[in-house]
Amino acid sequence: MTETNSSDDCGGCTLLGRREFLRDAAFAVAALAAVGGTAGAMPVHFMNAIAVRDEMATYPFPAVDGVYIDSKKEVIVSRSAGQVYAFMLACPHQNTALRWNSKDQKFQCPRHHSQYKPDGTFIDGRATRSMDRFAVAHEGSNLVVNLDKVFEQDRDATGWKAAAVTA
Repeated sequence: MTETNSSDDCGGCTLLGRREFLRDAAFAVAALAAVGGTAGAMPVHFMNAIAVRDEMATYPFPAVDGVYIDSKKEVIVSRSAGQVYAFMLACPHQNTALRWNSKDQKFQCPRHHSQYKPDGTFIDGRATRSMDRFAVAHEGSNLVVNLDKVFEQDRDATGWKAAAVTA
């Protein structure tokens, strides 16, 4: 069921329910697969957590730069420029599943065309902040993502900047 959010600045935009979000996520995954093979670009990989305990999801630590998507847990892991980040799959503007554009090396929202750098920094569009980051830790050969600890760049800029690990 789609709800209208009258308290946002979007002038009649709709917020997605879980079913619509998952449908959009499936379309985003298909679109990512279609653009993932661009030469010289950060590739897209699809993954699942190797372990989940409470709100902690464990993934193999990314060995190379690229975008790694876990659609089941709604997590994007990005390794770029010597850093690794974990983001919510949803655009912070209205919860639409983000897509990775390998050619342009940026995340994009298919609904209102907001764009983000590989580190989640907002570039352009209707969103008002950067992508939401999860707290992460590098433990041995794994990346542990705390799915219960989300940093919004506009509310906690220090926490948001710190939500990264060195590759």
